[in-house]
Amino acid sequence: MPLRRPAPTTLVTVIAATAVILPWAVDPATGHRDQRHQAARPGDTHLARQPLVGLGGGVTIREVGQRTPFSMVALTGDDLSGTSARVRARRTDGSWGPWYETHEAEALPGPGDHDRIPRRSGTDPVFVGKTTTVQIAVSRPPGAAPTSQPIGSTPAAADRGYLPATVEQPLAQNISAVLISPPQAPVDTQWTPPSAVIAAGQPPNIIPRTQWGADELVRCGNRPFGAPIRAAVVHHTAENNDYQPQDSAAIVQSIFAYHTQILGWCDIAYNALVDKYGQVFEGRAGALTGPVQGDHTGGFNRETWGVAMIGNFDDVAPTPVQLHTVGRLLGWRLGLDRVDPKGTVTLASAGGADTHVPVDATASLPTIFSHRDVGATDCPGNVAYGLLDEIRDTAARFNGPPRPEDLALSLQGGAIYDRWQSMGGLNSALGAPTSPEATGAGSARYATFANGAMYWSPDTGAQPVTGAIYDAWASLGYERGALGLPTSGELQEPQWVKQNFQHGTLDFDRLSGRVSRVIDGVAEELLPSPPSGPPIQLERFSPVHPAD
Repeated sequence: MPLRRPAPTTLVTVIAATAVILPWAVDPATGHRDQRHQAARPGDTHLARQPLVGLGGGVTIREVGQRTPFSMVALTGDDLSGTSARVRARRTDGSWGPWYETHEAEALPGPGDHDRIPRRSGTDPVFVGKTTTVQIAVSRPPGAAPTSQPIGSTPAAADRGYLPATVEQPLAQNISAVLISPPQAPVDTQWTPPSAVIAAGQPPNIIPRTQWGADELVRCGNRPFGAPIRAAVVHHTAENNDYQPQDSAAIVQSIFAYHTQILGWCDIAYNALVDKYGQVFEGRAGALTGPVQGDHTGGFNRETWGVAMIGNFDDVAPTPVQLHTVGRLLGWRLGLDRVDPKGTVTLASAGGADTHVPVDATASLPTIFSHRDVGATDCPGNVAYGLLDEIRDTAARFNGPPRPEDLALSLQGGAIYDRWQSMGGLNSALGAPTSPEATGAGSARYATFANGAMYWSPDTGAQPVTGAIYDAWASLGYERGALGLPTSGELQEPQWVKQNFQHGTLDFDRLSGRVSRVIDGVAEELLPSPPSGPPIQLERFSPVHPAD
């Protein structure tokens, strides 16, 4: 999570904007967008500012509303030091929901951690649920001068009830509420409960940026750090925990829009985000497995990978599926760079205002640590901090190549597993599984085994393929080849071993050791497989065998 300071705590209130959407255009020189040229588009996240004028010292409560429903709120200002805030939303029955506190966002550096430049001051957005009205309780130091109308505002703008954010006037000169109205999440991001067991060494399902609605023209450009990941950092977003599965994509989209359009960052800060239902969202472009650096932990962004749990865990625990998913996500990601999730690492600090570790000083840390371990923040919350060992234990189980028993467990409940068991399981001709179930062409599913593979489709059922016939079929293009999918197992004859496919057969001659393909009654003897073996199936995500 971008920096959360225990004190002061700053509130972000989310409000949907009927106002002008921040327009953007790409500057090819920087990879950033210029807000002055591109018109707003339907389906974009809408943001609008409502200046909070006349806030003096002490606590002031303001009611802010608009006709268009909104679901997230944040505060911005020249300097929020000593300022804290809470927000609550009006429900449809007219009653008020609970108060939510927010936290100041980390002031991100410029191109390098040493090149720190002044950045906009703001809080992280808080999810309050769909509403048209919120109350914001702002606490400022005693004797603070009353806030004033932002410079450049006009009576016409004030009459609208909000100020559009623009390049000329990017954020309030004093304190403003930013109202964020995310669009409906794309249909293919709607939640379905996790059902499959994920094998070790394999990632959980990750919702890509294109599916949760990121604007792919807004990204950090070429900021590679060139070194492998050496550690992972756990954050929380300090959101309200009362959200539904279908809200999560919109929450991520709103965080992205707020980070880039209001706070002026080049992209969302995190490498990935995980909601309380176990949904994983890709974060910063190019930073999932590529060389692009995240901006989630001041002073320690190099060589680290940051995951944010959506929610606030100061007083409540992450859900079991959220904890488990974070663990297996980090186990997979650290495994790509051969990092032990239960090890330790020494990292050099880049310094800056958001870490208590001086520049060039080193810190000895667990390979999975939290934001508070190096920053002036309580992130990822007191309760979540006490559960980091559970995350490390889970990550260790998902860090290396899968064991046969892990893979067998991942296959349970499917037709491939049932057919394999009917053949004898580990003692069958196929042997032990070597991959989880994967998607083939069309509706086909498959899993690989020590001595072959099992393919399934609604039309063919689950059929094993082994030995020389498997190698020959693979050399012909698997199910994408002319033969299609297998429709039977091996059929034993005195001289031949035959296997039927959708569009022909493969026949193994016991005497010559050669395989012939027969299509429409025409037989063709195939060349032996090369010493390197048959080609790799296209859908394989990554090798599951131990690295050398």
